[in-house]
Amino acid sequence: MKASVIGAGSWGSTFALHLGRNNIPTRLWIREKEVYREALRSRENKTFLPGFFFPETVSFHTDLASAVRGTDIVFIVIPSKYCREIYREMIPFLSPEQIIVSLTKGIEKDSLKRMSEVLEEMLPARIHPQIAALSGPSFAREVAGRHPTAAVVAAHDIQLAKHLQHLISNTYFRAYASDDIIGVELAGALKNVIAIATGICYGLEYGTNSVAALITRGIAEITRLGIKLGAKKETFAGLAGIGDLVLTCTGKLSRNRALGFDLGEGKSLEQVTSQMHMVAEGVTTTQSGLQLARKHQVEMPIIEQVYAILYENKAPRDALFDLMSRELKGE
Repeated sequence: MKASVIGAGSWGSTFALHLGRNNIPTRLWIREKEVYREALRSRENKTFLPGFFFPETVSFHTDLASAVRGTDIVFIVIPSKYCREIYREMIPFLSPEQIIVSLTKGIEKDSLKRMSEVLEEMLPARIHPQIAALSGPSFAREVAGRHPTAAVVAAHDIQLAKHLQHLISNTYFRAYASDDIIGVELAGALKNVIAIATGICYGLEYGTNSVAALITRGIAEITRLGIKLGAKKETFAGLAGIGDLVLTCTGKLSRNRALGFDLGEGKSLEQVTSQMHMVAEGVTTTQSGLQLARKHQVEMPIIEQVYAILYENKAPRDALFDLMSRELKGE
């Protein structure tokens, strides 16, 4: 069994490290030339994953052809805004037998498609049953540090999900299999928007009452949209749903929570993003998530207010006031 990991950010590097520890020969594709040179010199990604060293089972590549040709599984771990471009470049080097797994937690801005849907659009129909997604509460540094972690691998074909589940699990990383790829991908993407809202609360120095309310009502919003789009309700009560949402809303390693915190303290979106070394997917997902909600006539008030803060210069305190002043309803 040979694997490819496309993308050498913190999560991509961690996942290549993880596969290498499982004694799976793994090719890590690195876009940034400086990161590639450093990895060759020291077997460390000092930019995105300092302090961890790749085992000899991991090799480094800057050429997509050499990274993906002849492997059995391709794990794609890149920001959603680059996915279509990288898919297009990669497709000529794929074989019909390869399994493709998306680890990207985002929704494409213009098409409003999940990453597996973008893959299905671009790949021949015979390959569609070999597409899967991995999501769940999994901060990269904690996985790299062998902290016990659980995640979900999903595919329309449950046998494929089970195959991947056994391949990637070990004593510190436990994967659960699901056939609800719609719910797993939607939950993984939309939780980032709720995490921005939670970070804003922290930045405004509100307490845990506020955070608990946002997490609870946030999963309610995500579930409503997911069910409308064909997902299973129980997915949102599991690791990909409430599990990942709690992690991203409360964990200090969360980029989306950190971005929200800075907004709550009064910084502009431009100020915050210009200082960020890695992508906060929630910024783009706020746009695509709100468009999906409006397209399918699903009420998502938290996402609406986060959009107003990010893109309409609404004051965070005003947004939270408007959320609390909405018409009273039954739960």
